[in-house]
Amino acid sequence: MTNQQIISKVLDKNQKNGLLTGNCKDILAEIPDESIDCVITSPPYWQMRKYRTNGNDADSMIGEEKTPEEYVKRLAGIFLQIKRVLKSDGSVWLNLGDKYHNKNLMGMPWRVALALQNNGWILRNDVIWHQMKGTQSAKDRLRDVHEHIFHFVKSKKYYYDTDAIRIKPKKLPKINGKKIISATGVSGKKYRRQILESKELNEQERAAAIKTLDQTLEKIKVGELVDFRMTIRGAQRTYHSDNLEVSGRAKELKTKGFYIMTSTAKGHLPSDIWNIVPEDEWRKDVHYAVFPTELLELPIKATSRIGSVILDPFMGTGSTLIAANQLNRQGLGIELSEEYVEIARNRLNPAQLTW
Repeated sequence: MTNQQIISKVLDKNQKNGLLTGNCKDILAEIPDESIDCVITSPPYWQMRKYRTNGNDADSMIGEEKTPEEYVKRLAGIFLQIKRVLKSDGSVWLNLGDKYHNKNLMGMPWRVALALQNNGWILRNDVIWHQMKGTQSAKDRLRDVHEHIFHFVKSKKYYYDTDAIRIKPKKLPKINGKKIISATGVSGKKYRRQILESKELNEQERAAAIKTLDQTLEKIKVGELVDFRMTIRGAQRTYHSDNLEVSGRAKELKTKGFYIMTSTAKGHLPSDIWNIVPEDEWRKDVHYAVFPTELLELPIKATSRIGSVILDPFMGTGSTLIAANQLNRQGLGIELSEEYVEIARNRLNPAQLTW
């Protein structure tokens, strides 16, 4: 079956997965414009390992360039192709590790990220993947236990399902007699006293603050909110900064005299630090950098819909496709190593596979 046929079967939803063997830059050229919903990938890191080429030209191997500049340039070129095939509301999640060269930390992930920004990509998040374990032979620096995962988009308006990834609150508000208490025990009594006694607020601001406080407490009572914090001019300081040029909260405090920050009953969004142990099971084979499926769950849920096509242009042994299938998405993988493609084929459901 040709690459075009494999691609068409997956894009047309006639096949759950497609495996494409060869140089990703060449194969990406065969994928139609704006046909991919989401890309999740981890290219070979610069000069970290020698991958088996299975007879392919060694010069086509990403990661074996002589200089960091050449590595960054080649990756940035591939991501221009990825940008072409990605839908306008699509996302890219890029995992990269760093490299020491002559005892000097090279900053490779950020070199690549900045090059992609220069090519028009919009960087939405730098996620720190805390791997929670690791070994190190060097005795004159700290252990390495993290990698970067960058979230890129090509348009300011992109698909993002916050409800799919919210962390549900562990504590719910309660009513103690006639007093409404938030999940962390905030009743609003102190805020009400500070508003009424404030010499910083005028009568109009004071009335608006009391009204907003009462509305917030009512939302907690009916279960829309679980917690809140109120900042009142002269009583509390603004979070982050008092500078009106850089802080929207500071502007709000100056113009209104107060603001309220709330936590909804739907839950809060995860942070940009993920504590996930690397995959061990598939390290028994020849592939040394296997994505844990837990790492892939949030990107897939947040930035793709059910039935979306998830592309991994550096597929390795197929973890991205496996995670996509588990979450009812289609998978399309590109891999230069025939050996890795065979492992991916064995890991995937044969009935859902075309290659």
